[in-house]
Amino acid sequence: MSFMLIQTPNPLTLKDALPDFTKTTHIFLPINDCRNPSVAEGGSHWSLLLVSIVDGVAFHYDSLNPANRDEAITTTKKLGTLLGKDLQFLDLPDSPQQENSSDCGVFVCVQMKHLLLKKLMRADKEQKVSMSMGGKYIDASHGRKAMLEVIEGFRKEGESRRS
Repeated sequence: MSFMLIQTPNPLTLKDALPDFTKTTHIFLPINDCRNPSVAEGGSHWSLLLVSIVDGVAFHYDSLNPANRDEAITTTKKLGTLLGKDLQFLDLPDSPQQENSSDCGVFVCVQMKHLLLKKLMRADKEQKVSMSMGGKYIDASHGRKAMLEVIEGFRKEGESRRS
């Protein structure tokens, strides 16, 4: 979705192709730095944009900060236009940083899981929640193993359905 927003001059033209966000409180958007729409596997870095529609804030988590900052800002502006809301962009420089050039996708998945399960799902709807990931350590190797376990579970489920 973020790629479509970045590539589309007028984001309102996407309204019919996207879900209805009227009852949505948060949107998780993986951000990629690909600029060429004809290259499906393009880009070299992923980051995460978590948009709190209820608060009007887009939180940007980048494990190679500030690598995807421009793409995240553009996505925030265009999503705001699509939603008919002014969204404040908040880059979070205290996001956990990767130690190599290949863990960004794992970082996005682990951060998304942590933010959803440990922050948003546990919050009382009346209280404000800190969306900072400051001080959080991400073990990319453990994250990869957890992702493989999920994939293996789906593979086994598919096999049992076919038999």
